[in-house]
Amino acid sequence: MIVGLRRYLHRQQFNPGLLGAFFNPFFLARRVLWREIEAASRNLSGDLLDVGCGTKPYRQLFGTHAVYVGLDIDSPASRERGIADTLYDGGSFPFESGRFQAILCNQVLEHVFTPHEFLEETRRVLSTGGRLLLTVPFVWDEHEQPYDFARYSSFGLKFLLEQHGFRIVQHRKLLADASVLFQLAIAYLFKVTRTRHGAVNRLVTALVFGPLSLVGLLAGKLLPHNDDLFLDQLVVAEKLS
Repeated sequence: MIVGLRRYLHRQQFNPGLLGAFFNPFFLARRVLWREIEAASRNLSGDLLDVGCGTKPYRQLFGTHAVYVGLDIDSPASRERGIADTLYDGGSFPFESGRFQAILCNQVLEHVFTPHEFLEETRRVLSTGGRLLLTVPFVWDEHEQPYDFARYSSFGLKFLLEQHGFRIVQHRKLLADASVLFQLAIAYLFKVTRTRHGAVNRLVTALVFGPLSLVGLLAGKLLPHNDDLFLDQLVVAEKLS
């Protein structure tokens, strides 16, 4: 029973149902991110490299791919998890040129201090015509400090990708509605109310963040959208040559 509960809570971290609002302070962000990655995954095929794979939370969305390789930075945390298939030093990807037909890079680019070199490596290991599925935050607090280096506007991200030989196939702004205000408010409250006591933190999430998340979900449906203020971006880009 305990194992089943742990699995349920882990699933609520990245693919939360409505009840997940009472377990996950980032319910609004994670909910839309999962849905959009799931939809965009249909644009990818062939052998796939997950760059900055972490715990491979989106692995199940790419079950039809012949090969799924998780690449992560070599660190004590990644070695302890033991989930990544390959670890590297943050420089060159340890694969031959054109090895993959698809690349997933989820919420990683903002942590890369040398984005030009990173995108060149991404392009190098991708075959011609292969596709990159990239997500990156726009309006979000600093996180995983001190390794949080950048935020990209939609124009800046498009320019950066085109500069490195990619053609934009799809570009979506996520949470571009009133719910973004609720998610940002919850993120603020999450940091200022967090204690060392897990039970207290879970209680605050259930009694405060859960109801706020559901109100935010409703506000996002009822109030006008604003394409200039959004939480994350999702891009599908194709390598030209």
